[in-house]
Amino acid sequence: MKLTHRRAIWLMVAVTLMWSIAGVVTRQLEAARSFEVTFWRSLFTGLSLLVILPLWRGPAQVWHQLHTAPAALWWSGLCWCFMFTSFMLALTMTSVAAVLVISSLNPLFTALLAWVFLRQRIAPHTWGAIVLAGAGMTWMFGGQLGGEGGAGLLVALCVPLSAAVNWIVVQHAHAQGDDVDLIPSVLVGGILSALLTLPLALPLQATAHDVGLLALLGVVQLALPCTLLVVCARALKAPEISLLAQLEILFGILLVWIFAGERPATAVLQGGALVLLALLMNEGLNWKKRR
Repeated sequence: MKLTHRRAIWLMVAVTLMWSIAGVVTRQLEAARSFEVTFWRSLFTGLSLLVILPLWRGPAQVWHQLHTAPAALWWSGLCWCFMFTSFMLALTMTSVAAVLVISSLNPLFTALLAWVFLRQRIAPHTWGAIVLAGAGMTWMFGGQLGGEGGAGLLVALCVPLSAAVNWIVVQHAHAQGDDVDLIPSVLVGGILSALLTLPLALPLQATAHDVGLLALLGVVQLALPCTLLVVCARALKAPEISLLAQLEILFGILLVWIFAGERPATAVLQGGALVLLALLMNEGLNWKKRR
């Protein structure tokens, strides 16, 4: 599947819109809570990728790829597992806006971990973005850590941390000459997350309505956009993808505000604006520097 640059941009916008439905769909659940929400979503993500991958690449190639995969693919899958689990848990514990803003910190956490473990230099403007994002996070956390939703903020921090570790694992594997494919590692992550959360989700209480919504998340919010992201990456540069990915924050907050009546707290909006400004500034300057 080949795309022009313009079509790839629009497809990436559609990908961010699909990512952003997690919050509003979660707010429509009737009985499913906590780990059960993660279990059903991860289960349907794994099942849908077990269908999509063989249709896309052929069954023989998929199973050969998994059989001969380097150890880094399985470590990457474990990182995806923690990302899936902590993201959905956080959504059930605090506001959608706070979870989306915190999850978006992945590029800055990645830069810090790459500086520590890979000895990669951090540009001055990235240090500035880290400080600005830190101020935004402090503003968001300040009035919430001791109250309802505070634990959810800490759980949400596991999402960008896991994503950053995942990037370090993949980069180290590439430096060793091993190639780690995104989609199979997402498949592994979905299956591991479902297996990990099933014992904690028992007894299952989700209604048929809940299972249908969580199946929608597994397929439309995760498996399909992750597959389309690989297609977009063939026509878009990494900074373009990073910038467009920030649309998930805006789409997610607007959807849950309009359709679920969940208005973000003032501190979340103000702190989130600082975080978003830091991310846009950093990615924009990175893009300009590469050009």
